[in-house]
Amino acid sequence: MNSPSTGKLVIISGPSGVGKSTVVRKLLSSCQLPLELSVSATTRLPRNNEVDGVHYHFISTEEFFEKRQNNEFLEFAEVFGVGDWYGTLELPVLERLDQGRYVVLEIDVAGALMVLEKYPNADSIFIHPGDLTELEKRLRGRKTETEEQIQRRIAVAAKELEMAHHYQHIVKNEEIQATANQICGLLKQTGE
Repeated sequence: MNSPSTGKLVIISGPSGVGKSTVVRKLLSSCQLPLELSVSATTRLPRNNEVDGVHYHFISTEEFFEKRQNNEFLEFAEVFGVGDWYGTLELPVLERLDQGRYVVLEIDVAGALMVLEKYPNADSIFIHPGDLTELEKRLRGRKTETEEQIQRRIAVAAKELEMAHHYQHIVKNEEIQATANQICGLLKQTGE
């Protein structure tokens, strides 16, 4: 396969519980494209097994807001309403694109819309659960959230599903490897 002289910006979104992270991991390990997951910045403290620069770029709230003020983020948001901020720094993404990499942003719908405003030619893929009933079943199956959290995620998911039309591709996630293969195929088509 010929490596592109410049890379591709790839946005992958979908509601919480749809299996985004699992699909992205499978995509990165099985697709024969120069894929690389973007590492987000966050103001939250690292968890025990997390490594700075690998899992996240851990920065102070002051540094985050300074970078935001200087327009250094492609997208950013306060997540889960607890005061922790997350964002995608633009410079590392551009550096990887210049090296011919396909940089994958696994981000929420609001972040995706921010990126698409700046980079409308990015490949955008929305991972769809099929319907809210299936999504609720998956969320309950994880057994990691309270009833209140599940209801809040379902409400957010309903709004996100309404935004799916903003994406170039909508892929229904029924089986992880098949979904990863479908996304890989879409990226190969758009890379030609």
